[in-house]
Amino acid sequence: MSGYSDAGASLTKKALRAFNAVSGSPIFDIDFNNATMRQRGRMLYMASPIAAAAVNTNRTKIVGSGLKMKCSINRKLLGMSERTAQEWCEKTEAEFKLWSENRHSCDMLGENNFFEIQQLAVKSWLMSGDVFVLIKRDKPTPLNPYSLRLQLVEADRVGTPYTGNSFSFGVTEGKYGENDVHDGVEVDKNGRIVAYHICSGYPGFPSSTKSQEWIRVEAVGKKTGLPNILQIMDAERPDQYRGVTYLAPVIEMLLQGRRYTEAELTAAIIQSYLTAWIETETDATDNPLFPEEEGDEEYDENPEMGPGNVIHLKKGEKVQFGNPNIPTAGFEVFMKSIIKQAGAALEMPYDVLIKEFNSSYSAAKGALEEAWEVFKMRRSWFVNDFCKPVYEIWLSEAVALGRVYAPGFFDDPLIRAAWCGARWDGPAQTHLDPVKEANANEIQVKNGWKTNEQVTREFYGGNWSDNVQDLQQEAQMISKYLSENQKNAQNKNQTNKEDENDEE
Repeated sequence: MSGYSDAGASLTKKALRAFNAVSGSPIFDIDFNNATMRQRGRMLYMASPIAAAAVNTNRTKIVGSGLKMKCSINRKLLGMSERTAQEWCEKTEAEFKLWSENRHSCDMLGENNFFEIQQLAVKSWLMSGDVFVLIKRDKPTPLNPYSLRLQLVEADRVGTPYTGNSFSFGVTEGKYGENDVHDGVEVDKNGRIVAYHICSGYPGFPSSTKSQEWIRVEAVGKKTGLPNILQIMDAERPDQYRGVTYLAPVIEMLLQGRRYTEAELTAAIIQSYLTAWIETETDATDNPLFPEEEGDEEYDENPEMGPGNVIHLKKGEKVQFGNPNIPTAGFEVFMKSIIKQAGAALEMPYDVLIKEFNSSYSAAKGALEEAWEVFKMRRSWFVNDFCKPVYEIWLSEAVALGRVYAPGFFDDPLIRAAWCGARWDGPAQTHLDPVKEANANEIQVKNGWKTNEQVTREFYGGNWSDNVQDLQQEAQMISKYLSENQKNAQNKNQTNKEDENDEE
């Protein structure tokens, strides 16, 4: 017995003898169970406050009101002066706003603008494990010169086509020619994703008005090289083609916590009822305290407790209750322990998950710092999976239409990448003590550990260069205002002196 044979791999220790862990490929472990976990994760979001808090907090911190695009082109590679590059960025950002801020311009369904699509995409990604974005085209309008439209597709609608004309919910493996299809994701012999299979409706829930059909969408357009569909997910294993709900590690814990909470709440409500039980030898329907009126219901064979109820019992009937000692004294402590464990699995400290900052400043600050690292990581994933490719597709159309001038955009991939440079600014980190944090930021900038641009973007969600320009304009306006006031005051003093001289 050596190494792990006498530790975690032991087959003889009592604690591990019955621990027969079997793990297969991601397809076996994930795809075959994904439909069940997806439904359970979504139901917990709708029924468990802790699950909803975890998903919504991520949504709010990752995108908030929406990640805003800020051009960041490589002007040196493009041979542009700082002034010319700034003018190009301002023009391009204005064009992108024209498309992104109008829900009829960017959403195929006309329901959400680009920033609201971000919020919905993040929430769907976390609840269902992944979400898909179809790249579609529609006719330009007088108010929108662009044809690009986005359509979100929920994870349930992406699945393996079924053989024959019938639909059967839960099929994961299939074939399309020589390619394998894993839960709706078609891959070639090298394992590269080449297409997605999307159902026109929700499999297993056929519409009564139209028949369902499967549509094959190639991952990348053959002529343009641009994606036809985007998949937003984070993988936990190699060779994994579908995402797992964010709540997967804590499904059982959150469900049991919800049941425990409901049981405690029900017991507390029952204990609060004031119900009188009267045992009598007379007719139980003859109520001496509350005589029946015409139209009243007859004697209930199964009376229920309620606030202020007075119920008769038949002769020989008695009601007895146990003493459950409700509410349970340890309920809060136990639930806090459950929430802390769930938060650890979801990479969200208890203070942030519950929005309860009753500990010390350093402890609360540490919790926010830990959570912020996770939010930044997920924001980076979301930008790479959604924001960046959508912007590149939009910019390609803008250049092709001649609304944005970008020489060499379609000639050289390196030049194209230089034109497509952009960053995505979103919600900044929460501040507990702005004065302390501002002083710390000042020290970091003075020592060169961070730049003013970094601090502004990370802590305040803005742009330092824009702030400097705005401050210059404000300083000019203030100077002009003070100058005019001083001039008016001098004129007033001069007028007063002239009036005094006239009086003399």
